[in-house]
Amino acid sequence: MDMYKDPGAPVPDRVRDLLSRMTLTEKVGQVNQRMYGWNAYERTADGHRLTDAFRDEVARFDGMGALYGLQRADPWSGVTFADGITAADGARVADTVQRHVVEQTRLGIPVLMVEEVPHGHQALDGTVLPVNLAVGASWDPGLYREAAAAAAAELRARGGHVALVSALDLVRDPRWGRSEECFGEDPYLATRLTQALVEGAQGDAGAEGMFAPDRAAVVLKHFAGQGSSVGGRNSAATEIGARELHEIHLPAALAGVRAGAAGVMAAYNEFDGLPCAASRDLLTGLLRERWGFGGLVMADGCALDRLVRLAGDKPSAAALALSAGTDLSLWDEAFPELETAVRRGLVSEDVLDTAVARVLALKFRLGLFERPHTSDSIQQATSAAELSERLARASLTLLHNDGAVLPLAPGMRIAVIGPNADSVPQQIGDYTAPQRPAEGISVLAGLRDAGVDVTYARGCDLVGDDRTQIPEAVAVAAASDAAVLVLGGSSAREHGTVFDDNGAAIITTGNPTEMTCGEGVDLADLRLGAGQRALVDALAATGTPLVAVLVQGRPHAVPELTHSTGALMSAWYPGPWGGRAIADVLLGACEPSGRLPLSVPRSSGQLPVFYNAKDHGYRGYVDEPATPLYPFGHGLSYTTTEFGPPRISGGFCEVEISNTGGRPVRETVQLYVRRTSGGTSWPRVRELRAFRKVDLAPGEKALVAFPLDDAVLASVTRSLDLAVEPGTYAIETGPSSDRTRSVTFTV
Repeated sequence: MDMYKDPGAPVPDRVRDLLSRMTLTEKVGQVNQRMYGWNAYERTADGHRLTDAFRDEVARFDGMGALYGLQRADPWSGVTFADGITAADGARVADTVQRHVVEQTRLGIPVLMVEEVPHGHQALDGTVLPVNLAVGASWDPGLYREAAAAAAAELRARGGHVALVSALDLVRDPRWGRSEECFGEDPYLATRLTQALVEGAQGDAGAEGMFAPDRAAVVLKHFAGQGSSVGGRNSAATEIGARELHEIHLPAALAGVRAGAAGVMAAYNEFDGLPCAASRDLLTGLLRERWGFGGLVMADGCALDRLVRLAGDKPSAAALALSAGTDLSLWDEAFPELETAVRRGLVSEDVLDTAVARVLALKFRLGLFERPHTSDSIQQATSAAELSERLARASLTLLHNDGAVLPLAPGMRIAVIGPNADSVPQQIGDYTAPQRPAEGISVLAGLRDAGVDVTYARGCDLVGDDRTQIPEAVAVAAASDAAVLVLGGSSAREHGTVFDDNGAAIITTGNPTEMTCGEGVDLADLRLGAGQRALVDALAATGTPLVAVLVQGRPHAVPELTHSTGALMSAWYPGPWGGRAIADVLLGACEPSGRLPLSVPRSSGQLPVFYNAKDHGYRGYVDEPATPLYPFGHGLSYTTTEFGPPRISGGFCEVEISNTGGRPVRETVQLYVRRTSGGTSWPRVRELRAFRKVDLAPGEKALVAFPLDDAVLASVTRSLDLAVEPGTYAIETGPSSDRTRSVTFTV
């Protein structure tokens, strides 16, 4: 397999020539990303200076492969506006780093600047987008493609080159704290959004595979299966088989590879007894030999040091990962021992050369040898902040609206209550840099800015059972025409938070915090906190119409809200400007158009409850139905729509949709496939295979046609290939996974 099979790989001769002139020490330096970038500089009275620690790290290998998080800021790094790198300083500091590496090393090989871009660049003054779960709720790949392009341009303008973006994990157990980083529970939805991410951030590489100056290389996280950890526990083992891996967890990765993703990050979890970073079957046999991937495989933070338990010592652990197909380390102490591993005969220098070549190839593709410094001509066609707000608005998902409580009528006196009502930090999710004090709009501020007559009471805390604030909230609600109750969770890290060596929060029962989501923050119980539940009960007793808004990074089990409120909306973590988007939808200035990217459980005990389970006729527990509280794909609007029966015509499935109400609608037409007979493996209940957004004015109709091609009909065979197998299929269309009409189709 040619290591340069990556579509658009640079001229191999330049890579081979440079590789032929490198010492073993220099080669090892190119596959290492050992240093935390915030340790590379110090703030001074005149700006920033490079630290001795950075200079020593460059000198150690006479070069540096990659530098992680030069501009990262958060409580883990400890970087704030007092000592960090702002947007005004970013390009200059990055250029200072690059100049030192190029000018102070024998071969002058530029360094890759690698940054976290989970939902916007995690840097001071970086534009924050809604979290991935909100992006999934938008069901809008086109809008996300625009946002990804804007985030990439912002990254490159500040001197960054490589964006680390979560895209490959699926929420198969919402107890997992990193659920917010996923696009949802469904592989097809994740596939469409992963493709949009790569196309937006990387752009069209062209015939020579070169990145434009305003586009960034994307490393997709995490490969593979991390969303199915046992018990929803972070970094725990997975117990999925090869079929589950191929049917559920690999489609998004394959889509990213086919779209030209520059790299993937090996996940922490093990599969079939081996951590992903040490799995040759996964990283070489599947990723490179079957899929033809020629890009970079990066380890997750400190993951290679964990292999010492398997291999015996750090050189052996490094050799194990390198031989499996891992090319670039992250913070670990194992990969720096690769020179020892080669000299001890644990791995050949040829294997190291292959990894080094991939690192160098990416540097050539980014144009770093010709343009090692940041271009001052990078411009964004569309404001990233504007796109962030548009994404937030598109993600808002109306779950129920009994008696048309929403939109709120003009002139109403509104009580705004709840622990997430007046907090921008609770809206922005994990992996977010500190925000400037005036940045962002809370739900309370959004309603006030819209001219609504508002009164406010916090009501309770996010966690715990303190009820002392409830009487004030009850009085405020009783004196109002309606109450907007803003509940949910928080991934906002605090400077007192304790962190693991890889940056995951360490939250235990003896270490109380208001973090209820985020990396390292897993829940056994998906209910809202006891104080929040008590607040709901107390406000419901007032008789004032209640509208609940959930600001959350995972679906909470909220049967009490279904029964006690007139309307319920999930806002996910909508980003800094989410408060204005929420206010617009509550007041009817725009229509709700989000759709659930996952199934909302009735309780934790009901899990798993994802819609695309194997079809064995499960009827539910004795004490709880099999159906979720709200199903995958569900979402209401302020009008009514009607779907006609699907019909097969000329290789297409056609369905007519009508707006039968009095307001415009952006409906999401969903197509599912359900195999009713035939095939070589047991079928799933149904599988999403296509969707399309349709805008309809009141009374308007539209005919939507989906091609019944291989992408719709193919399934994973016994040999784990994709093929269209003979059999009978039900082609289902509708507004959600539980409200479909079907037509039979035989292959």
